[in-house]
Amino acid sequence: MDICPKCGLPLEACVCEEIAKQESKIKVTTDKKRYGKIITIISGLNDVNLKELSKKLKSRLACGGTVKGNTIELQGDHRKKIKPHLVKLGFSEESIED
Repeated sequence: MDICPKCGLPLEACVCEEIAKQESKIKVTTDKKRYGKIITIISGLNDVNLKELSKKLKSRLACGGTVKGNTIELQGDHRKKIKPHLVKLGFSEESIED
């Protein structure tokens, strides 16, 4: 049986990621890249599996993107659409700042 190094519970019962989702202060911004392309940047995600989260967001928003450092970059302007998707994935609505 594998044990979580953070909370000491078995991995099946680990709640570290759920607690991190509730405590995160998420900031959603946009930036302009080369050739005038706009990207949406999601930052402030702590102790969350960013690769898995970005994969779900890219699928739901039908866009491309990447994980850089502690942020997720999505192609296109998704500021208005991102909040409901993050809430469905378990993040609290009050912690998401547009």
